[in-house]
Amino acid sequence: MHDNPQELTPRQIVSELDRYIVGQADAKRAVAVAMRNRYRRERLPESVRKEVAPKNILMIGPTGVGKTEIARRLASLAGAPFIKVEATKYTEVGYVGRDVESMVRDLAEAAVRMVSDERRADVRDAADAAAVERVVDVLHPETVVATPPQANPFAASLGSLFGNSFAQNQGPTQTATRTLPDDEAQRIRASAREDVRRGFFDVRQIEIDVEEAAQLPIGMIGGNDGPGGMGGGDMGEMLGGLLPKKRVRKKVTVADARRLYAQQEADKLIDMDAVKREALRRAGEHGIVFIDEIDKVAGREGGRGPDVSREGVQRDILPIVEGSTVQTKHGPLSTDHVLFIAAGAFHVAKPSDLIPELQGRFPVRVELESLTAHDFEIILTQPENALIGQYRALLGADGVDLEVTPDAIAEIAQIAMRVNEQTENIGARRLHTVLERVLDEIAFRAPEEGGTVTIDAAYVRARLESIAGNADLSSYIL
Repeated sequence: MHDNPQELTPRQIVSELDRYIVGQADAKRAVAVAMRNRYRRERLPESVRKEVAPKNILMIGPTGVGKTEIARRLASLAGAPFIKVEATKYTEVGYVGRDVESMVRDLAEAAVRMVSDERRADVRDAADAAAVERVVDVLHPETVVATPPQANPFAASLGSLFGNSFAQNQGPTQTATRTLPDDEAQRIRASAREDVRRGFFDVRQIEIDVEEAAQLPIGMIGGNDGPGGMGGGDMGEMLGGLLPKKRVRKKVTVADARRLYAQQEADKLIDMDAVKREALRRAGEHGIVFIDEIDKVAGREGGRGPDVSREGVQRDILPIVEGSTVQTKHGPLSTDHVLFIAAGAFHVAKPSDLIPELQGRFPVRVELESLTAHDFEIILTQPENALIGQYRALLGADGVDLEVTPDAIAEIAQIAMRVNEQTENIGARRLHTVLERVLDEIAFRAPEEGGTVTIDAAYVRARLESIAGNADLSSYIL
């Protein structure tokens, strides 16, 4: 993520995307402008700001050309909550499928996780220090002063309703009482604290109490989502906050105990109400929803059989894209300023097959081009996540120094392009299949042989020519 992504110009945004995605200049320009418009909107007067809606984007292009990656990298660059959904997973009411509002609830969950991770990073040092103290308590209980138990005020009343099990497991009292002089106890703790921090006890087994959420009686509350996502699962979570935590005695290593304790201490230091408020604000103002396979639900009334719900799905998606408020378990989330990016190959259907209302909500249309052999060569070598670099690192773990000559890279690109033309065009994903076939024998022998391995065009042809030249065979293998 950039230090201050809000200040990036569209040109800088495109430059950042170029580090990971080859070609597709029009699509990069469109998302760059959309991201910059958010920066511009935040600097408008309040009366104008609320009227400015994001210009949603419709990406048209075959699979494997970078549609999803552009949206994902944009969200990462902006530090924005992001989810990818598939239009085919939704269906209109009355048919089996997911409720379209679940995409908004998923966005809220993604935002909460993002903000929680940021808050945990802020308190990591304090949480780790507290975790070390708790590990020292276990290693040297003779240096600990007993503390009284803290009973859950709801335990007795809930115990009378749901059974005595809810009134128990209040958490053990620290039974050990300091039996050493204060100076001696502090010296022992200081020495043990330093040993724990430097990992001296990491593999030592100790017994600790691990907190687990209390479970409601089976059958009392169902787990299915109700309208608005406030079904039994959320009711159980709400009541779970009132029920006493159940403590289970487990034997773990000191390293694991330190990690578990650090998580618990971080939870104590984080204000989850503030996290949820910030997450909902961030999701509503900066969230990005990528709706893939939108072309699969393109259709109008009059269809039968499996196509009958296509227009219904579009009409259910429409109010979400137009802007509505959806109730999530973290609070209401408005989609008025969420950026929606829809994508589809549109091999059979056309954008005009979408209902007019939905077409109007995606005013920015960009067509992504099919990748060429030259593009494949760049994808193999130049981006930060270049495929050749990934395979070189993987084999390097077994002591193999992989060298791929330029003519081998050109040959791999040409074969991938030819297979895409002869069979199904799956874009850059074809490179994964071709490379696996080329490196299969090397990867198998690598742990035993090691050393330097050079791949040239002749080796590539020897591994692939017989397959790539046979359209029927390549459709199965490549």
